[in-house]
Amino acid sequence: MSIRLDAKIPSGPLAQKWDKHKFECKLVNPANKRKFSVIVVGTGLAGASAAASLAELGYNVRAFCFQDSARRAHSIAAQGGINAAKNYQNDGDSVYRLFYDTIKGGDYRAREANVYRLAQVSANIIDQCVAQGVPFAREYGGTLSNRSFGGAQVSRTFYARGQTGQQLLLGAYSALTRQIGLGKVQMHERTEMLDLVVVDGHARGIVTRSLVDGKIESWAADAVVLATGGYGNVFFLSTNAQGCNVTATYRAHKKGALFANPCYTQIHPTCIPRSGDHQSKLTLMSESLRNDGRVWVPKNPADTAKSPKDIADADRDYYLERIYPSFGNLVPRDIASRAAKCMCDEGRGVGPGGLGVYLDFGDAVQRLGKHGVAERYGNLFDMYQRITDESPYEVPMRIYPAVHYTMGGLWVDYNLMSNLPGLHVIGEANFSDHGANRLGASALMQGLADGYFVLPYTIGHYLATANQKKLSGSESEFTAAVVDTKARISQLLGIGGKRSPTSFHKELGLLMWDKCGMARNAGGLQEAIERIPRIREEFWADCGVLGDGDSYNVALEKAGRVADFLEFGELMCKDALDRAESCGGHFREEFQSEGGEALRDDASFTHVSAWQYTGDPSASVLHKEPLIFEEVHPSTRSYK
Repeated sequence: MSIRLDAKIPSGPLAQKWDKHKFECKLVNPANKRKFSVIVVGTGLAGASAAASLAELGYNVRAFCFQDSARRAHSIAAQGGINAAKNYQNDGDSVYRLFYDTIKGGDYRAREANVYRLAQVSANIIDQCVAQGVPFAREYGGTLSNRSFGGAQVSRTFYARGQTGQQLLLGAYSALTRQIGLGKVQMHERTEMLDLVVVDGHARGIVTRSLVDGKIESWAADAVVLATGGYGNVFFLSTNAQGCNVTATYRAHKKGALFANPCYTQIHPTCIPRSGDHQSKLTLMSESLRNDGRVWVPKNPADTAKSPKDIADADRDYYLERIYPSFGNLVPRDIASRAAKCMCDEGRGVGPGGLGVYLDFGDAVQRLGKHGVAERYGNLFDMYQRITDESPYEVPMRIYPAVHYTMGGLWVDYNLMSNLPGLHVIGEANFSDHGANRLGASALMQGLADGYFVLPYTIGHYLATANQKKLSGSESEFTAAVVDTKARISQLLGIGGKRSPTSFHKELGLLMWDKCGMARNAGGLQEAIERIPRIREEFWADCGVLGDGDSYNVALEKAGRVADFLEFGELMCKDALDRAESCGGHFREEFQSEGGEALRDDASFTHVSAWQYTGDPSASVLHKEPLIFEEVHPSTRSYK
């Protein structure tokens, strides 16, 4: 099909674009909203807030999640906080500074207009959540507290101890359940989207499978919203919940939606190091710990086997403070992660296999007292001790980078609509706001901004102008999608091989981490592009899926998701190979300075890479959306 990338960015000054656009959006009369139906897939922060907001406006909403409750979405795992430009600390923050930090943090690979809008609406998010009862931390006098996060020199991060994602999700969930009770949202738990239905070029429904009884159904609507999160589990080991997958967005991609910047994955610097081959996921330690924790390794490689208590302060290398004196331990995640890898590559890593660095709270305990540290990070310290049997109050944490978040996703315009009319994509499932690297505490900000304050305006414009006929769900496109879904399930069940879906997932993940992980090079990426089709071929020849499709079948769920990862992984490597530069979390070893910093190629790669599916992952077609910087001009990204 012919592809034209129109980002629909409003004209006019940057600070006025969103207000101007809201005024120019076509409206749906309140009495007419009840005539429209919207499907929302995913009920994390973005999905729950969107479903609740759309229902509150009067639309009829069907919401779907594969968890047993919307409260189990992976958003609950976010720990450290949510950014907002309220400047409560009076330390120089502003909407413009949040915008600037986000553009710079993303290494100048995000749209200015989208990022400025995100900064604008950020303050409204905090007011919304406080009204919902979210228990943000407060100062002694009752005012909301803030703390610092990586990539910023101001305190703009609102938090609820180390449970911010959980508390924000409960706020959105309360709004969602209110609408469920009022009958404006029909909630479908334990239901997985397996295909997108396109009618006359517009997204008009989905096909789902009940994870309880295996029932395949199709659902029609006037618009579809995907809020299904990221694809970090393509690496097998990540901080994501095991259920996180790429299936919903990848199936939409196969129906015509462009996938943008799939190579942009974020490596989080503060994760508990892996302890062996038995692990199926990794555990995140909040970036907020870098406020008071100091990162170091021994200066002498011979000291790595010593207890940290036996290493004198003079023999410690506080390398982030040494290399980046302006930001110190609060450099952005991509920089902190690469620095940790360099220390370990030099033979100065600590712990099993030398894959770890210390995050030390000794100074914080002396300065604040154990009680003061516990007030800020107690639940995180408890979690670390339960996993490692070591108390961070007594000995430094050991941390190492791990896959955490994905900046790539389905391409969307300023209205958060994909190139496929009617298909809107929000939160981590789209590519829009973070460029090549997300600053900490900005994921929660984007998810709630999209769901509460952006999509409710822009989807109304689509519904008011699309002039689509009503569908019953019995049209041939729905019937064909159901038939295709059932055939795919039968194909998976019929392989009859000897290897488990997890074994293929692990093989792919280890290859992806090795060749397309924290550091990439052309040779490794080419090797992965050659090997992945062979793994995929073996999967379809020797994967064993026991049971049937008419009941609860975890192996079948896993097999379907791994099959999509085995196609998507090739696209990721293809995108990483094409982008012959280093930027943010995408670090090509061939493109770095003498000091090991990322070297961008602004002349060749100041664009969004949007890939079109053509029937074969290896034959995907690249489309480019130029990125135009009028307000913040790309410069060498320095945190020194």
